[in-house]
Amino acid sequence: MKKIVYFLIIIAFGFSSCVELELNPNDRPSSGTYWKTPEDFKLALTAAYGATRRNMFSFSTPCWDNLTDNGYGQHAEGQYGLTTNMVQGNIDPSSGGFVSEVYLGALADVARVNIFLSKLKDFTGLDDATKKQYEAEARMLRAYFYSYLYRGYGDVPVISEPLTLETQYQDKKPAADVYKFIMDDLDFAIANLPDKTYKAAGGRWTKNAAKAYKARMILYTAYDDAGNMITAKMTEAKTMLDGITGYSLAPDFSDNFQDLKQESSPEIMMSIKFLAPNTTSSADMWYADWLVVSPLINFIEEFEMKDGTPGTAISKKAGSKFTIDTEVFTNASLANRDPRLAKTVFIEKYVINGTEYTAGNAKPTGAGLGKFLSPNLTPPYGYSTLSQQDWVILRYADILLMLAETENELNGPTVLVYNSINQIRTRAGMPALPTGLSKDDMRKKIRHERRVELAFEGHRYFDLKRWKTAKTTLNAVKDAPVVYKFEDKNYLWPIPQSEIDKNQGKLIQNPNYK
Repeated sequence: MKKIVYFLIIIAFGFSSCVELELNPNDRPSSGTYWKTPEDFKLALTAAYGATRRNMFSFSTPCWDNLTDNGYGQHAEGQYGLTTNMVQGNIDPSSGGFVSEVYLGALADVARVNIFLSKLKDFTGLDDATKKQYEAEARMLRAYFYSYLYRGYGDVPVISEPLTLETQYQDKKPAADVYKFIMDDLDFAIANLPDKTYKAAGGRWTKNAAKAYKARMILYTAYDDAGNMITAKMTEAKTMLDGITGYSLAPDFSDNFQDLKQESSPEIMMSIKFLAPNTTSSADMWYADWLVVSPLINFIEEFEMKDGTPGTAISKKAGSKFTIDTEVFTNASLANRDPRLAKTVFIEKYVINGTEYTAGNAKPTGAGLGKFLSPNLTPPYGYSTLSQQDWVILRYADILLMLAETENELNGPTVLVYNSINQIRTRAGMPALPTGLSKDDMRKKIRHERRVELAFEGHRYFDLKRWKTAKTTLNAVKDAPVVYKFEDKNYLWPIPQSEIDKNQGKLIQNPNYK
């Protein structure tokens, strides 16, 4: 049973004003009456956690893969990230979707955290241990929000205090300074968060989860511009991963994504919590009925056959390069491949508890995303569907994959590499990797496993960028309804023009977007 409910509280986050108004509402807390009791701080920290439920951080996570060779987003709407435009290279300072929403949303959430930290610093109603833990949780959240800013835009303002009328216009800091800011927050979190499991901590950040997230961010910087590994970075990441304990793989791959099993999963290290009827999402409607994500044929073909041999080609609809011939390749055909495929996609119709349902929207590729659908809710899913699956930020399978990557890059395909990958393959029902692989061959296997195991969990886009393979991989996509175009400049996004315009010349646009 889910135990955490995020309380939504409204705190005055605005700047001071020259206009005198009576701002002491009776229906919600105000800045004048709040921050007085330990309970106020507890609720405020919980509200900061609740900020992670923004679409792009939670149930829009699968849409990030619409920026990759995994999927296609047929809806040209901001709430889905505007990925249809982005994959065609149509990215500019006026772009909406992910380009604007990540920047504006993350900085708004950072502001919330900074106000909490400033109030906490002077509060005497909490014991030192509790204050340290609250500060660690808040700084971990700030590092999480900044990790998207760093990976999306590079140079951004570094804001560690609440802004005022005098300080509201901030210039950008070099990406190296942004990275250091993130690392400082992560180090504080690691030093002061409780050494508990995700379950024991009630779904809050813990020491091991902070270590795992730090390793993720180190790995983002662990390859040079040519895609060659940086030894010091790999070593740093591996050291961090070696210190993570207390987790194991769930019995079934799907246990991590279905809300009735998530609370008992030994694999989940951190997630964004939802609980009906107060905190719900539109996830089931988006992915089952609206087909906001359409898996591409090349992604489906990436899955091996059940015996571990390469996946065979999938029949395409006559006259189409990107649509499956659903009379030849059906849901039943999925059973011939890596079992994770049938738990990730559906063909033409989605299947819940053995019954097939027809999706309401067009089916651009003939496939849909089934990985996150709720078998405990009654389909067909629609506007009244209250989806409450948590959205996983970290799970142990990713730790094993990162560990395998760092070890292979540093020492080649050792026993540790094989054991880490084979744990995941065994859980999936796939044969172990063949012995005698070279370092280069093992690298390909590791990247294959990341692609199929972590599909639509929001990793693929950042993996392609950190490996420096985004340009070659994305420009090679030929089975999407649009032509993909990724340029070198797209490794960074432009700062939203709205922010440039109102920052009185302090903010400078990223290169090649002026």
